[in-house]
Amino acid sequence: MKILAAMSGGVDSSVATARAVEAGHEVTGVYLALHANLASTDVPTGPIRGCGNPQDQLDAARVAKLLGVDFHVWDYAEEFSAIVIQEFLNRYAAGQTPNPCVFCNEHVKFAVLQQYALEHGFDAVATGHYAQLLPHAGAGDEQVELHRAAYRDKDQSYVLSAIGNDMLARALFPLGGIPSKEAVREEAARRGLPVSSKPESFDICFIPDGDTLGFLRARLGAQPGEIRDEEGRVLGEHQGAIGYTIGQRKGLGLTVPAADGRPRYVLDVNVKSNVITVGPKEALALNHIEGENPVWLAPEIDPSDGVEAAVQVRAHGREVPATVRITGDGVGSEQRMFVDLHEEVRGLPRGQSVVVYNGSRVIGQSVVARTWR
Repeated sequence: MKILAAMSGGVDSSVATARAVEAGHEVTGVYLALHANLASTDVPTGPIRGCGNPQDQLDAARVAKLLGVDFHVWDYAEEFSAIVIQEFLNRYAAGQTPNPCVFCNEHVKFAVLQQYALEHGFDAVATGHYAQLLPHAGAGDEQVELHRAAYRDKDQSYVLSAIGNDMLARALFPLGGIPSKEAVREEAARRGLPVSSKPESFDICFIPDGDTLGFLRARLGAQPGEIRDEEGRVLGEHQGAIGYTIGQRKGLGLTVPAADGRPRYVLDVNVKSNVITVGPKEALALNHIEGENPVWLAPEIDPSDGVEAAVQVRAHGREVPATVRITGDGVGSEQRMFVDLHEEVRGLPRGQSVVVYNGSRVIGQSVVARTWR
């Protein structure tokens, strides 16, 4: 097969590319420079944080040379800024807390690479994601199913849930069956890859210093407003509703203690009135979710009458049993996903993904628009 390999410069994508080469595929490596200051080969100085830093491009090039594959750097900084960063800002400006990795996978990384692959005769796009693609159970059906990775602690099926069946059918995840991160590093060292001990990145790639609040305030502004309790009593002042998230406990700066002495949590973020509502932890409990723009990956299952499944509402959260149904004609904005949880969860912000599982298989996804108890 002719494979286009996404090479981020990390150990996961490097081992995934090496496995594709070892399997006998014709492999071309691509590094997507998604930030304006990363589309050069200048050697970086100072501390390095976040994915997509200048060192990553250099590391990807070194691995590609060692593996003997053609390697290209594509400057997609402008598109990344216009699509992912702007959507991130728009969501926060609307009082939501988005997961930019979900949106980036759907609208940039897979969209860009797979479009190029289609136009230039590639059979699949390989990445270092921890997820599995298995043949669909239907006889003679070429559809694939997205499943959790064998290594559950690093499973990334949650952030891949929105890319759709068409792109999944042309994807390749060589690390899906690997048992642990240690096994990946050991394999990289065994292959002589120079990134075998490279640290992982946990920050949002376009906020490398980790200061999300500072990033938001610099771009969206900050207007002081009131912090109120559930009865509307003013307890204090915040420095801008944007950047607060439902379930947040720290950083509220309250000097008026609760009557029972217990800590308070953010219950609601109203960016229009610039008011933050706080209350006890118990008030964060919810068991109903309405989601927008649903993606349904199991065409053989009709979700209109309700499907018994499990849902995950955070990237590394636990599964919760639920009844899931999709209403509305058409697709996208004309549809809604409704999730009735059989167990309560707490503090789910709007803008997060709710991902639907049938066993290890991902069968649906939606963006949280509303929650209630």
